Amino acid sequence: MDEKKSAQDFLDLIKKSRRGKFKIYIGMSAGVGKTYRMLQEAHTLLLNGIDVKIGYIETHNRKETHALLDGLPVIPRRTLFYKGKELDELDVQAVINLRPEVVIVDELAHTNIQGSKNEKRWQDVMEILESGINVISAVNIQHIESLNKDVKEITNIEVKERIPDSVLGQADEVVNIDLTSEELIDRLKAGKIYDQSKVNSALSNFFKSENILQLRELALKEVASQVQRKVETEVSSIKNIRKEKFLACISSNEKTAKNVIRKTARLANYYNSQWCLLYVQIPRESADKIALDKQRHLINNFKLATELGAKIIKVESPSIVHTIMEQCEEQKITTVCIGKPHLNLWKIIVATDTFNTLLNKLSKESIDLVILS
Repeated sequence: MDEKKSAQDFLDLIKKSRRGKFKIYIGMSAGVGKTYRMLQEAHTLLLNGIDVKIGYIETHNRKETHALLDGLPVIPRRTLFYKGKELDELDVQAVINLRPEVVIVDELAHTNIQGSKNEKRWQDVMEILESGINVISAVNIQHIESLNKDVKEITNIEVKERIPDSVLGQADEVVNIDLTSEELIDRLKAGKIYDQSKVNSALSNFFKSENILQLRELALKEVASQVQRKVETEVSSIKNIRKEKFLACISSNEKTAKNVIRKTARLANYYNSQWCLLYVQIPRESADKIALDKQRHLINNFKLATELGAKIIKVESPSIVHTIMEQCEEQKITTVCIGKPHLNLWKIIVATDTFNTLLNKLSKESIDLVILS
């Protein structure tokens, strides 16, 4: 065994043992009771002698939830001035300095005010975990990056604040807060989610019964897959089962590329495996020839893939097929993912005489080919 690799493996093990434990409450929408449950758990921990503190909580002025703050130690928020307004944020440094055993941090997908150390709250949470503090947090299903397109199709709303799937993948425990659509709508009508003036608008938009049913299904599936992934990861490590590694192949087409990226990220997350993104720059898409909008789309897609945990591979080559085969060997890929047949990338592959060579090579090397819808 390589001595450096052995030392790095042991170092990673030490870091993992020092890292705080991470629990996430997940729900299909606002109002299901994630914050309420976190505060209930904080009281239970406190009664059992655990040093638990509130780092950031958002009660949205819901009376029942706000009442649960009584008796819980709260870490003062950090105050910032932005565009003439006084705003507050989670004080990450104060949390690290106080070193509670457990800290409650709500609204995991929140975007921090300009001037904050980290752009996103999930990055704050990662920093707290790295310092050895246990974190309990919460997020709605619509804020998970790879589900963004599914949520938009269900609700016709594009959610801007999102967390990478890898954040969910790092959780030691994921708990689904489940309500039936009838229960959630009853809570909404009773004014327990939004002010009464907003209820009718919410009922005719996001909180339609059919929307809630589909979001509920997404949430249930997501939590089930997280549990299954953890079980399979532990089993595979014991039995030394083949470790999956995915290669997503994209073209400069923005929309289809995003779909390939998100779906490959979900597959990789499900198998708790590494994945790479491959873009082959053919001669007609060289830096001096490619259209500016396509270049911008590529940069955005590379950024999205990086946020979702991919290693970016960009290769200049006249042969896409040859490059895919090269990268499969070099990166030890087990599964190649490409878009559905209308993709330009697919047309290029099919048009070449070497397509059969690709299939034969993948078959010979026991590499799966997934065509994503």
